[in-house]
Amino acid sequence: MRLFFSILSIIYVACIFILAGSPLSHKLSIFNPYSLLHIPLYGILTFLLIFSFTPIKNKPINPGNPTSLSNPKTLLLPGGVASIVAIADEIYQIYVPGRDASVTDVLLDFVGIGLVLLFTFRFLKAKTINF
Repeated sequence: MRLFFSILSIIYVACIFILAGSPLSHKLSIFNPYSLLHIPLYGILTFLLIFSFTPIKNKPINPGNPTSLSNPKTLLLPGGVASIVAIADEIYQIYVPGRDASVTDVLLDFVGIGLVLLFTFRFLKAKTINF
């Protein structure tokens, strides 16, 4: 399963950079509703990366297990990789004719990343307490 999510993550990142190379969205205003799509775009990437870096087993979630998703340290690597992709995407757009980098876009990317990390941590932590 990890291999599946890893391949899917790589394809997803490639699609992000392919879309970033398109000059179409530059013709829109500086802040537009389409900018809000950065939140789910990077949220999905973070979700894929979480399952790429975390072993998926048919065992119950153990709060003392360092590889458990309820451990915040386990979520640092997927969050860090997603953040690096977000920053690299904006840097890449500097060199694409008709595009420019936007701090707002990076902040929206971070919101998407943070929401998924928070949701994953809270949801799985609540699950370990209830069982």
